[in-house]
Amino acid sequence: MKILEKIDESFFKKIDLENLKEIDEIIENVKKDKDSAIIKYCSQFGDGNFANGKDFLVTKEEIQDALSKIDLELLEAIKTAINNVKEFAKGQLSCIQNLKMQVDKHPNSYLGHKIIPVENALVYVPGGNYPLISSAIMGVVPAVVAGVKNIYVTSPKITPEVILTAHLSGANGIYKIGGVQAIVGFAYGTENLPKVDKIVGPGNKYVTYAKKQVYGECGIDFIAGPSEVLIVADDKSNAKLVAADMLAQCEHDKNARAYLICQSLEFAKKVSDFAEEELKELTDIARFAWDNSICYITKDLQEAIEISNKKAPEHLEIVFEGAKEKMDQFKNYGSLFIGENCAEVFGDYCSGTNHVLPTNQVAKYHGGLSVFDFIKIQTYQEIDKEYSKQLAKTASILANAEGLMAHKRASDLRG
Repeated sequence: MKILEKIDESFFKKIDLENLKEIDEIIENVKKDKDSAIIKYCSQFGDGNFANGKDFLVTKEEIQDALSKIDLELLEAIKTAINNVKEFAKGQLSCIQNLKMQVDKHPNSYLGHKIIPVENALVYVPGGNYPLISSAIMGVVPAVVAGVKNIYVTSPKITPEVILTAHLSGANGIYKIGGVQAIVGFAYGTENLPKVDKIVGPGNKYVTYAKKQVYGECGIDFIAGPSEVLIVADDKSNAKLVAADMLAQCEHDKNARAYLICQSLEFAKKVSDFAEEELKELTDIARFAWDNSICYITKDLQEAIEISNKKAPEHLEIVFEGAKEKMDQFKNYGSLFIGENCAEVFGDYCSGTNHVLPTNQVAKYHGGLSVFDFIKIQTYQEIDKEYSKQLAKTASILANAEGLMAHKRASDLRG
């Protein structure tokens, strides 16, 4: 971990999504050749050998086989996580309702909106360095609560644990393909892959690039980069817990980053010492990410808050004394963890909030994946004749000012 006593603008540098032109050929071939192209690329990238597109789908027998082999303790943990995420999603959805608002002085005229779920959604579950069974929960459960009719899951090199988790979470169809070819296949539809309205879920830079390219053909959650955590601590914070939480992010992949903002070099070195001990038992991935992570020593807490808001991290932990009283001053983050009892990994797995979160400063304008990503708020109006005449005059004046004469005529006919 690099320790800085003077802030460097590189601390705030956004990671550019590479212009992966070599991926464009895959995208175009899948759009054109559909299943046959997916079969070709799955074989080429070591993601399975399929005789035909019908083999993409996980069978009922494979689901039952996964259930028969699952460790019972893991099964109970999966069920607990599903329930916690479901209850939080229900709570979120209850915050928003259908609206029908009567227009003042016009009892037969109404404005309103309806909450309508998307019909078809794909949840992408990474399967590279680690098969993320938790991502199946985080993607599928909010979609179920929102009322999505068809929820599909796809994952490269899919494991029995991912299959079972997707099934228990409520997926309607589970597929065993991944990568760019899977994203494009579901975005446009193929002989054996349904075309979806929205694609959500984390993935590597190739998956992320593909999501960016298909946006417009279908919706996506957001463009996300490597995982990150920022911890704001003081000298009274538990250095061992801080180190543990930073390393938990570092082991995602080599591009993951952990950031620490504290107020003394002594505390920074304590965290570093604890991390070095733990790294002896962790992977080279964690070591690489840790060596490229950064600690910045601030002059006071207010500077730490300002830096955090500018950085807009994916995960933000505030573990300094009096953190709860200061939480409202933090404005930009994917998810906030208050106090040392709130391990960021609880959010990753089972506390109930979602772990599919914006990175790379996207938190300045977008929150994490939630039940709201699977609904549309669509407005309507019902206008009586009297109010129609009143509106016609206003609309006619505005249309005339814009020079849109057909608009003016449509208004005048009602006036």
